[in-house]
Amino acid sequence: QVQLVESGGGLVQAGGSLRLSCAASGRTFSSRTVGWFRQAPGKEREFVAAIRWSDSSTYYADDVKGRFTISRDNAKNTMYLQMSSLQPEDTAGYYCAATTPYPSGGYYYSGEYAYWGQGTQVTVSS
Repeated sequence: QVQLVESGGGLVQAGGSLRLSCAASGRTFSSRTVGWFRQAPGKEREFVAAIRWSDSSTYYADDVKGRFTISRDNAKNTMYLQMSSLQPEDTAGYYCAATTPYPSGGYYYSGEYAYWGQGTQVTVSS
């Protein structure tokens, strides 16, 4: 299995920025798709962003496009989510997730991901 270790959550004011990190151990991210999902209490888990490790292709939910940037550091087996212009509606637990190698597709679907981190809380105040 691949173990995922997340960091970077916290409390920020509206309009602020935050960077989340997700590091892999046990296995590398090679040949996988790695993504971020978020979930607020009482709401369903929703897709935020993803990156395909093989060619660095990126995908974003419409609500975060232009504000969030997903990137990778292959040497460190680490993925980053740079979040800017944060809004109160961005408040949620953020979860890093990875597929098995050579996924068939469906990067936006939580069921496509076999491995999950414990989550990190992001709170945006107004």
